Amino acid sequence: MTVLSAHEFYSNCVAPSGAYKFHVAGQWSESSSGKLQAILSPQTNSTFAQVQACTQQEVDAAFQAAKKAQKDWAKVPLWKRAELLHRVAALMRENAQPIADVLVKEVAKPAAEALTEVVRSADLISYTAEEGLRFFGQGQLLASDSFPGQDRTKLCMASKVPLGVVLAIPPFNYPVNLAVSKIAPALMAGNTVVLKPPTQGAVAGVLMVQCFAAAGLPAGVLNCVTGKGSEIGDYLIAHPGVNAISFTGGDTGISICHKAGMVPIQMELGGKDAAIVCADADIELAAKHIVKGAFSYSGQRCTAVKVVLVEESVADQLVPLVVAGVKKMTVGMPEDNAQIVSVIGPSSANFIEGLVKDAEEKGATFCTGPFRRETNLIWPVVLDHVTPEMRIAWEEPFGPVLPIVRVKSVEQAIDHVNSNRLALQGCVFTRDVNKAIQISDAMETGSVQINSAPARGPDHFPFAGFRDSGISTQGIPKSLEFMCKTKTTVINLPTPSYTMG
Repeated sequence: MTVLSAHEFYSNCVAPSGAYKFHVAGQWSESSSGKLQAILSPQTNSTFAQVQACTQQEVDAAFQAAKKAQKDWAKVPLWKRAELLHRVAALMRENAQPIADVLVKEVAKPAAEALTEVVRSADLISYTAEEGLRFFGQGQLLASDSFPGQDRTKLCMASKVPLGVVLAIPPFNYPVNLAVSKIAPALMAGNTVVLKPPTQGAVAGVLMVQCFAAAGLPAGVLNCVTGKGSEIGDYLIAHPGVNAISFTGGDTGISICHKAGMVPIQMELGGKDAAIVCADADIELAAKHIVKGAFSYSGQRCTAVKVVLVEESVADQLVPLVVAGVKKMTVGMPEDNAQIVSVIGPSSANFIEGLVKDAEEKGATFCTGPFRRETNLIWPVVLDHVTPEMRIAWEEPFGPVLPIVRVKSVEQAIDHVNSNRLALQGCVFTRDVNKAIQISDAMETGSVQINSAPARGPDHFPFAGFRDSGISTQGIPKSLEFMCKTKTTVINLPTPSYTMG
């Protein structure tokens, strides 16, 4: 396979004006609306690129193309689907840099992390291809006489069949990885896909789709429409052509659930991931993981540590170590691999600042100096002596802010976790493995890490949230399971004649 130059990689999906095209029925096109959606640089709030502002008619065309292609795609042998996905993964690895460069500019992802996201996405596609061969290559045969009172008069063959057309909507913070985590399982299951990239992240999404197109995916199997979610989002979600929805994001997902109707839904929403630090914990280890877990990519991760619940007896030992680790972090430009970079936009920065000001007014202690912000760049904030009356104790900042709540007991910490409507992940630090398991059992969250910060992955691990943090389970095997339904064929046999000897 030939490695494309950046110009060649971009050429098919870029209009003469320089705006990025959308992809429907195997064709890169400009919108009939004549309108473009600006993609702003998080660092400057200035226009970085433009994508097409697709119309509802172009959304209709995407679903029509997907529906038309689906039945033929479902007939493609599994090994050929897997082979094609392997080609996509290879193309993505060999041409990762142009996509990574866009991630740096479009979502302010540090350069090294941006490249890692693209390579990790290629690995996810390859793993999905192999796991899909195993998963969809197996059926089930049931005999009627295993149920009381039944003779052996029926044989039931249970097989896995596609859902149809899957609507995939990834978030801005991982616009490539969380797109392919939906697309690859859907395609291996025999579904076709309509992708709506996030507004911030749309260019990376377009380039990712180019990898599928260049690998030879049949027309209509993967379609990509761009534009503001506020303008075409509801139309996509309620479209009669949707047979399933896979969404990652925040509270918008709750609205989607109300509007989607009777289609299967896979959702990973927000989290207020708590780190419980017990009195017997390795405090240096806890501090190290909390700093990285809270502030990596400026805290713009659903799995970031978003509140620390530390037993009072060790709080004075933990807080200075956390603050010291935070003060060593670099603040600046993603091109320079700074650890703290601009958050995604003004509305996010304003929301984060509002949470911090609320905590300040209610008596939280600023451990990292006065609040500092330039445009969308917010210097990391550690807040001690946070109380339940403060919004930051419960709400998800999705930014470089870490609240620390001192608790009298582990039971109080668990109660705080279980009282939040957000219940994605959490972690516990203790030297006592029995205590760790007991705390994990008591925490009503989708995942619990022991002696490490929360994390998504490896990508084949189950990943789910409770309460308002999600519906259904992700992770490659679970996503493959979501992307299909069970079909049974029953063979009726003659009534057996037998005698009891």
